[in-house]
Amino acid sequence: MKKWHLLFLTAALTLVLAACGDEGAEDGTEEEDGAGSTEEEGSEASNDLGEEDLTLSYVEWDSEIASTHVMQKVLQDEGYNVEITPLDNAVMWQSIATDEADAMVSAWLPLTHGNLYEEYEDDILDLGPNLEGAAIGMVVPEDFPVDSIADLGDEANQTVTAIEPGAGVVQAAERAVDEDYDNLGDWEVQTSSSGAMATELRSAVESGEEIVVTGWSPHWKFQEFDLKYLEDPEGSFGEAETINTIVREDLEADSPHAFTVLDNFYWETDHMEEVMLEIEQGASPQEAAESWVEDNADIVSEWTE
Repeated sequence: MKKWHLLFLTAALTLVLAACGDEGAEDGTEEEDGAGSTEEEGSEASNDLGEEDLTLSYVEWDSEIASTHVMQKVLQDEGYNVEITPLDNAVMWQSIATDEADAMVSAWLPLTHGNLYEEYEDDILDLGPNLEGAAIGMVVPEDFPVDSIADLGDEANQTVTAIEPGAGVVQAAERAVDEDYDNLGDWEVQTSSSGAMATELRSAVESGEEIVVTGWSPHWKFQEFDLKYLEDPEGSFGEAETINTIVREDLEADSPHAFTVLDNFYWETDHMEEVMLEIEQGASPQEAAESWVEDNADIVSEWTE
């Protein structure tokens, strides 16, 4: 009788323990799911996209085509829908100030876009340089017979082949011709576009003709041709510049992670010129940007962390 009672108690205890074990397993699963959910929520919180549709505006200079497409690719990889819009200089700045665009990585300061910065600085947010050591000036082939703007005479048909009207480098060239250098009284600044200027430069270099262009660096032309800046003793073109990132005032509140990426964006001249040269050699801007981002994951990770 006692033996039967003992067996009964043992079986009952086994059932209880089994039930507790199942409950524990269920509780463990729930705890694991809960922990997973917390971790996922924490990840999202540290990578808060906010509004996911973004517009980047830019001026169609080779340097800004490169940087804007790289930033588009980086932000898209982070989960944003990014439209890029090429605009005239003045309209580009206005688009940020009026919230028609979210950001640009194309502000040449303090000279090239200095007047536009002063006009809109109360309605924009300057995140600082994304590239340092940029320069503008009169650029000529290395074998050009003159080394200084002050020594120009009748070279290159007394013409400076320029880019878009209103660009800072064009305004500086016009100031050099009209005000700063007496020897340039008969010279003309002939405006066109960045692409047209590059075409004229290539043609002149290949044919050995003299040419003076409004130039800037970073630019692929310094990788492909032997060029030099003419010395500028009167300082018409100013000192070295920075290229800055400009965003609309409410971007941080609306798209926090995009703001962080744009704020972290910084690279070197040779990085930009790698993208520019690949485009010049036939790759599309998208292809060149994707290639650079893939090959420089360590740099990109510093922007997106």
